[in-house]
Amino acid sequence: MSKKFIELHLGGHIIVHGFDADNKEITERVEAEDFTKKTVAISRIKSVSENFILTDYMDGRLIYWEYKEDYETIKKALTK
Repeated sequence: MSKKFIELHLGGHIIVHGFDADNKEITERVEAEDFTKKTVAISRIKSVSENFILTDYMDGRLIYWEYKEDYETIKKALTK
């Protein structure tokens, strides 16, 4: 049975609200003082880079999260 959730420490993030007439992302940067432990549905994760985790957000938006964990640790957890 595959996992449905992953626990992560997430911090600042960038919300993508949509795109303008030139197809550039309309974003909102949210700063965080520290990382907070969150449980994220794996089905919401679109991609993982060494800097951000991209997830679905409400109303069709996307959100880029900064995370505390090591990239390889997250990669392993998602492929189990």
